[in-house]
Formats: sequence, C-alpha cells, structure tokens
Amino acid sequence: MNPDVIILADTIHTMEGSSSGGPAPQAVAVEGGVIAAVGSRDDAENWPAAEVIDFGAAVLTPGLVDCHMHPVFGLELTRGTDLSGATDLAGVRALLRAQAEATPAGDWVRGWGLDPNVFGSATAHRELIDDVVSGLPCLIRLFDGHSALASSRALELAGVTGPRAFDQASEVVCDRSGRPTGLLLEAAAVELVAQVMPAEPFGERKARLAELFTQFAQSGLTGAHVMDCGEGSLELYRALEQEALEEEDPGHDRAGGLPLRLRISPWCMPGSGEQDWQRLAEQIGVGGKRWEVAGIKLFVDGTVDNGTAWLFEPDTYGQSVTPFWPRPKEYAAAVRFFAGRGIPTATHAIGDAGVAAVLDAFESLPPAVRPVATEAVHRIEHLETVPDDLIERFSRAGLVASMQPTHCTHYSRADHTDNWSTRLGEERANNAWRCADLRAAGTTLGLGSDWPIAPFEPLPILADAQLRRRSGHPGEQPVVPGQALTALQALEGYTSHAAKAAGEWAVSGSVTVGKRADFTVFDADPLTVSPDDLAAARVLATFVDGRAQHLAVGAVR
Repeated sequence: MNPDVIILADTIHTMEGSSSGGPAPQAVAVEGGVIAAVGSRDDAENWPAAEVIDFGAAVLTPGLVDCHMHPVFGLELTRGTDLSGATDLAGVRALLRAQAEATPAGDWVRGWGLDPNVFGSATAHRELIDDVVSGLPCLIRLFDGHSALASSRALELAGVTGPRAFDQASEVVCDRSGRPTGLLLEAAAVELVAQVMPAEPFGERKARLAELFTQFAQSGLTGAHVMDCGEGSLELYRALEQEALEEEDPGHDRAGGLPLRLRISPWCMPGSGEQDWQRLAEQIGVGGKRWEVAGIKLFVDGTVDNGTAWLFEPDTYGQSVTPFWPRPKEYAAAVRFFAGRGIPTATHAIGDAGVAAVLDAFESLPPAVRPVATEAVHRIEHLETVPDDLIERFSRAGLVASMQPTHCTHYSRADHTDNWSTRLGEERANNAWRCADLRAAGTTLGLGSDWPIAPFEPLPILADAQLRRRSGHPGEQPVVPGQALTALQALEGYTSHAAKAAGEWAVSGSVTVGKRADFTVFDADPLTVSPDDLAAARVLATFVDGRAQHLAVGAVR
C-alpha cells in the first residue's frame, strides 16, 4: 500500500451498519481516489504516505449526498428577488416595487420563493402585482417550483389570452369570463411565459453554477442526485468540469473535476411515447469524471399547495384529484419501458392516490423486473401524505423513499393553519412526511433538500429530521413529532441510505476499504450533539476522491 494521503480525525463514523466491537477508527488512507485502509492513529504511523492531514478532535463521516435537488433548474428559478422571507402581501409588493425600480428597460421583473400563505384567503391574481411593477413584464415563481404568477404585461408578451390544453395536467388559470388570472400551474403552463423571457448568457449561467457548487461543498455536500436535465444542463456540467480539470488550485486541489458528484435524472413527461423514451434511455451513461446521467425522473402529480397533487379525496377546495399523466396507464407503460431495460427511475408522487398509482405500476411489472428482483433502484420522491396501508405496500414493493424533512418543518405548522394542512384537513395532515414509519417498515430512506424549493445546507436538514420543527427555533411546536428520525437514521439518509438510493452501496456510502474516498468532516459529532447545535455546527472539510474540495481556515491541526 502506497497511499496518496492519510486523513486523521479523533472520531470516524464508518456507517457500515455494524460494529466490529473493536476501537473506533481514527485514520483512513487513500490511494488512487479510493479507501486503501481504515485503522487507528497507531496503525497510520506505519502507513507510508505523501501527505498527512490531521483534523484533531473533529468527526469524519462518509461524504454527505443530497438525494434530491435541481442545480441548473434552480439557476432559473432563483433569478430575481428572493420573496421567501415575505410573510404577507404587503411585504411581497414592497420587494417587487424595489426590484422593478432596479430593472433596466427591456428586462423583466423576476421573483422567486413566494409562499402562497401570503395571500391569506385571497387568490393569487395578476392585479395584486401589476401596479407595483409599473407595467413591466413580471414572472414570480412560487416556492413549490410547480407554479408561477405572471403580470398582465408578461401574459401579453407571451400571447396568453385564455385557457390552453396540455398533454400534462397543467393549467392557465382563468376567471369566469375566460381571462387569465396570471396564475400558472405546472411546468407546461409556466413555460408559456418563461420561454419569452430574455435568456441568461451561457457564461453567466456557468459562473453562477460554479459558485453554487462551491457553496454546496462548503456546506458539507460531496454529491447530489440531480432531478432534472433541462436544455443546456449537460453542456454546463461538461464546461465546468473541463475548466476544473485544466486549472491548478493547490489550496483546494480540484484537479479531479467538479467539487461534488452529480447523478442526473432527465424528465420523462406526459405526451411522450416509446421513441421519446428510447432517446432518454440512450442518454444513460453520458457523463464525465464526476457527473453522469444515471436515471429517469417521472411525475404522477404536482403539489398540495397549488391543488395539483393527486389525492383519493378532494382537498378542501375541491382540488387535487387529477393525475399529472391524464392517462395513468401511459405512466405505467413508461415505467415498464425503463424498468424492463434495467434503468433506474424516480417518480414524483406527493398525494396518497399518486403514491398508490406508482405502487400499482411497479406491482404490475413482470416478476423478473420488479424492484425486489433486480439491481436497478426505483424510487418515489416526496411522499408527503400517505395512509397506513400504503406504508405497508411500500415496504413490500422494494421501492426506495426519497424525502425532504424541511418541506415539513418550513412549510407546514403543528396547528394545521398553513396552506398545505388546511387544504388536506386534519387526518391527511397528520399523515405528513412519515419518515419514521417508513424506516420502521424497513424502507431505504434517502434525504435531501429539493433545492431551490428549500435551502440546501445539509446540517439544518439533519437537525430538522430529528426535531420535526425548524432548527434554531425551540419555541416552535414539532409537526407530527412521532415521525422524527434518530440521529443515526438522519445521518444514514445522507450517507449509507443515499448510496443505496442510487444503487451505489458497493462503491460509496461508508468508510470502507475499496470504496470511494468521499468524506465530510465536522467540528461536532452529528450522532451525539443536540440537533439545534448540529444545525449551527461547522463543516471543516469535504473530500471527493480523497481530494479536498473545501478546507476551512484553521481546520487542520
């Protein structure tokens, strides 16, 4: 063994799933980007190495992986003014007025992160924003990423004058006279307006993406499951990685490529057929050193918040009863196509009927290609409200759950006065984000942020998963506290279970000889520190392939 580097830390959580009963390791040797040895500090003294990095009393774990996010899509969704902190309509209007005053002639006013709770009992309408943007075209993305509010001028430029028909369950919301209100539900409707907005130059997008990846690494992430692959995405990843391979940065040693690994799943949408699915299948395996197209993303519903989820019974407004694929059998046919070719899938399913439809599709597969009989990993994303019988079916089906704890803690309230809970009613709101029940049923549970829908920083998410409230807000009541995860389960969601959710347990997710040398180093122990303190803890370093991608000042002893 001739390791390139030895990394030392007083505590190393290997996340292997069982303990040998011996002393906990404090040293890991890396050779050629993989783990060559794990042992004690005494062992390390006998390992020859070109470099030794000693983090002293710090804690090292497998690298944290976000199981659901949208880096490139998020670049578009986060253009303009951040409205996520606005708590009422007056605050939103003030922010938009300031943005309009700063907007150059010919450009658009943009906003994002709008919480529908700001409208109270009112309905989102273009007339609520037209006057403050002074006649400029304006498009505001609501926080769920599935809806937007357009100003009158924006609708005029897009030629949207009335209702439209779509292959998917999208809607240009109109009043009784047939005039658009400005509210656009789901991707196809939003795209009618978004496509006429000035495009951001490639160089500016690349620079913003590079900065975003730097922030990801600084937050503790060494990988991400990317749940979209829109126009220009692969070109951006390719350009950034080539730039990283060419540059020399001794301080951070990014010669290996991107600062984190990306596992990418392009969208498969309603209205597509086998020729389209074949083109998607041909993208599998496309990639570079640290990014790869490795799965397919599908949708069976939208969101509870805008009435486009798929529920067994209508919400309190009579909405959320329509599947995203108007003909669900076509969704099941797409599942058969990809599963039959061993291609992993991830399906967005939020409502109880949506989750049931995904289970139906996989249970109807030929036995040889069902998740329990194949190495291909198939997942359901979000699972926001599900009854007991679906938890039981889920555990038998062999599907993986991918969930976002901060969707619960940031956007719902224990007293059910929030928009999400009000729409569902008490019984379904009490079936919210059943993380603990899924784990108890033996389900693999990957955790993530769904950035930009919620913040990407993993430490607060690990904390919220345990608290069922926002970390740093001890006065808040927890939301369905019986669904809290343990500290170990939360960390598994970003390490060992994240690897299993990608079908990569053989090569990642634990500090084990032969696996990738991807690590995150903390100044506090995520398994023993209080969740609120964990959320405020410091990430000292991240490593990918044994190379430091982030190294905090003063981190090394």
